[in-house]
Amino acid sequence: MYNTSFIKKILVAATVVFLYSCDRDFNAIGDDLIGDNHFDLTPEKYDVLAYNQEVTPIESNGLAINALGIYDNPVLGTTTGSYVTQVALSEYAPTIGEGAVIDSVYLSVPYFSHVVSTDADGKRTFELDSVFGPADGKIDLSIYESKVVMRSSFFDNGTQLPQLYYTSANDNADFDGNIGAKLNNSSSKSQNTEFFFNKAEITDKTIDANGKVVLTKVAPEMRLMLDKSFFMDKILNAPAEKLSSANIFQDYFRGLYFKVARSGANPANLALINFATAGKIVIKYKAKTAITTDPDTTMEDKSITINLTGATASLQQDAKSASYTSAISDANINRTEGDDRLYIKGGQGSVAVIELNGFASKLAEIRTKNWLVNEANLVFYIDTDQMSSKGSGSFQADEPKRVYLYDLTNNIPLIDYSDGTSGALTGDPKATKYVFGGIINVDGTTKRGTYYKVRITNHIRNLIKDATAVNVKLGLVVTEDIGVIASNRLKLKNSVISAAPRGSVMGPLGTVLYGGKSSVADDKRLKLEIYYTKPN
Repeated sequence: MYNTSFIKKILVAATVVFLYSCDRDFNAIGDDLIGDNHFDLTPEKYDVLAYNQEVTPIESNGLAINALGIYDNPVLGTTTGSYVTQVALSEYAPTIGEGAVIDSVYLSVPYFSHVVSTDADGKRTFELDSVFGPADGKIDLSIYESKVVMRSSFFDNGTQLPQLYYTSANDNADFDGNIGAKLNNSSSKSQNTEFFFNKAEITDKTIDANGKVVLTKVAPEMRLMLDKSFFMDKILNAPAEKLSSANIFQDYFRGLYFKVARSGANPANLALINFATAGKIVIKYKAKTAITTDPDTTMEDKSITINLTGATASLQQDAKSASYTSAISDANINRTEGDDRLYIKGGQGSVAVIELNGFASKLAEIRTKNWLVNEANLVFYIDTDQMSSKGSGSFQADEPKRVYLYDLTNNIPLIDYSDGTSGALTGDPKATKYVFGGIINVDGTTKRGTYYKVRITNHIRNLIKDATAVNVKLGLVVTEDIGVIASNRLKLKNSVISAAPRGSVMGPLGTVLYGGKSSVADDKRLKLEIYYTKPN
């Protein structure tokens, strides 16, 4: 009898746990309820008010990645990305040595890349990631000494405030008008006037202590030879106090300005680059370690590294197409009926404002009927006709891999952002948080995007459950990194937005989506789709 009683207790406990687990699963995600005798899974669709909003000059300092180059988008216009950064010695108060003579000075900044093949000899073939525009694109790249003091903060009437830099023409002009020597003055055009993002593996050759040649393979990177005479005067012959500390050095050598222009009639392209993580200038030279007048004293190989760290500013400038300019013009935005097309673009671009008024008008009815939300989505269909337009050389616009939906009223993520898987899908770093969605759906035949779907199930549940919850405005932007949720401030806020997500400011891409206006065809129109379980 003891065994029978014990088994009964185990069965009862297991049943309770099973039912509790099912209830938790139902309330969390509402899995596979079709066919249940007591519930009828039914999709409902609600009208959505959606309209465009221009992003005016926006804070652009301290971005994790920065645009460099020229991107000609046949739909939205041209983006030119220049860049400015402070620099820092890897070691302060260095011992230069006597009789220093420079062998070489080079700048190196790694590209985002991946290996596509390796041959029998170990030679790797790479493809570059985050390069937009024709593969054979070239730009006229000039690297200058910057004369601008970039501060992290300033005082206004006794109050310390952060120093911000913006994607405005005035900020760009401030840097462009305060430059020193041009540093990449090599006779090779590929180093300056016909610079291109080279995907070839680099082989570095050094000599070890035993005189043996050592070959080191380096993944693709920007590798530019710089003016030796400038660095001889600026660094090796500098007064010792100028190299003694970070504060003194950053006032002495204020930084680098990467200026971009067109390379004649060549097609152009643009890359996203992480300058701060591994960007550096290496000065290789020979000097005598000991102080001596003996001409026979051995000259030793030495080096000094200057890192591209400190304050930075992305200086993206747009020349928008006529249709894009018209669509985001305040005079043409329809905030009552919505816009039939939504233009979203990174940098100093635009966002789409989403208002769930159609759903809000039904909230009382939904609560009364005790409908339970299993899943809620916003599906944004791409205007494939516009996005398939071809520009010079039959080039089609690159499409953003990801869009980001957020609480625009408060400039914070939606609750669904933290719900579900945080890891990457298929190893793609841009496909993290794939349950939340916003990843482009690509047609298998055309290889072009068709729609973006974003899951807002918990946001909708909260609106139903809590009668005091605010039906906030939502914002939709393109994003270069779904993991970056901080916002950057507009230089001049307006009645709709005061900031935009930082992940959007990083990149130049954009797309055109169908809005929720009644004039849009029903199969492409933006709607809120909710799957309910409705008690009989």
